[in-house]
Amino acid sequence: MEITDDKLLRIALITSLIGIIGLLIFTPSIEVKKVKIEDIDRGMIDEEVCIDCVVSDIASSASKTSYFLTINDGTGQMSLVIFEKQLAELQSNSLDINDFKDKKVEVTGKITEYNSELEIILSSGDGLKITG
Repeated sequence: MEITDDKLLRIALITSLIGIIGLLIFTPSIEVKKVKIEDIDRGMIDEEVCIDCVVSDIASSASKTSYFLTINDGTGQMSLVIFEKQLAELQSNSLDINDFKDKKVEVTGKITEYNSELEIILSSGDGLKITG
């Protein structure tokens, strides 16, 4: 059986379509893993996680372009870092960073390590939501 350019094109087209259909089917089912702060370890660095917690403290950088929130879920606490881009997204939704103080929130972000401490970096302005 000889493979012609026409047959090769058809095979490539069919394979591409199957791949695109597979992506469309499985993408909505990919969810961020919900975790407790006590379960977070160095093996989770660069993973995207979701935490239900309370914002217990808010501090800003000297330039006020970044904010550092202390979050606590009852099992432990850690820092949540919000950079300028995510802050602008929050503000575009008519939210002020101080609105989150002492509120129950849902945080979605990426686990990182800075100065030997684990922290979570907010994924986007939609990654911080008041839940109660």
